[in-house]
Parts: sequence; C-alpha cells; structure tokens
Amino acid sequence: MAKEIERKFLVTHEGWKASVTKSERLRDGLIAAAGGRKARVRFYDDRATLCIKGARVGLARDEFEYPIPAQDAEEMLASHCDGEVVEKTRHYVPHGDLVWMVDVYSGLLAGIIVAEVELPQVDTPLTLPTWVGREVTGLQEYRKINMVRARRAARDSLRSA
Repeated sequence: MAKEIERKFLVTHEGWKASVTKSERLRDGLIAAAGGRKARVRFYDDRATLCIKGARVGLARDEFEYPIPAQDAEEMLASHCDGEVVEKTRHYVPHGDLVWMVDVYSGLLAGIIVAEVELPQVDTPLTLPTWVGREVTGLQEYRKINMVRARRAARDSLRSA
C-alpha cells in the first residue's frame, strides 16, 4: 500500500532558489472530500493524474496516484471541481538526503509559498534548510481547500463592499 508521509513548512526567504534542480507547473482540483479522505485531479505540466488520499493518521496517509488521459483531466477540472482549480509552480530542492518541494502559488492563492518534504519513514530525522520557518503540518488554515475558501471569501467581501 502506498503511503504519503509529509511535513509542511512556511518559507522565510528565497535561499532555496539557488538549489532548484527542476520546476514544473501544477494545476489541480478537488473532485471529492469526506472524512479526511479526498480525490484530486492534477496536471504536472502536460501529464495528468488522478490521486486518492486516505485520512491522515499522524504524519502518514494512504495515497494512490494514477496517470489518466489529459482530455479526461481537463473535463474533470472543468466539470467536477466547483471552479476551485489551484495553480502553482513546484520547485524541487535537494537538501541533505531528501528533496524538498517548494510550491509557489499563483492565481487565487498568489503570494503563498510553502515547502513540503516527503519522508521515507515517520521517524526519519529531518534537518531543516535555512529557508524554512514555522512548521504548518496538520494546521487546518494551511490545508489547500481552506486557503482557497479563505481567499474566495476575502475576494467576495471586497466585491460586495
């Protein structure tokens, strides 16, 4: 069974940029969510996937990701994500024995930059790069769906004012 063991941090400065080995454009949308589980469709540049994630147990959760035809993914984003498609550029940054992913959001979430690292084991020792700050793993306000809702609410309140 595939497991995702992930920690998430805020980024404090641009020191990560000098070590980027790869970058790709991501677009994704949430198809369904219930009880901490979710189904998501995502584009990595032109490659599309469907991902099913189980509820978190500590830092870990089940994760299954499968390639799907790009045309199917476009239809899912357009018709099954309630207009909440998130866009970001993911930068891969090696540090120690791990590769960090720095996500620079655009569109509705522009200005948000977070760093994630996937661990091989829950108890893997983690040496933090100098450019990461506060850990936000598990904090509800840093779940993507909640960040989107907060930005939409702020945007909508400005429009109605």
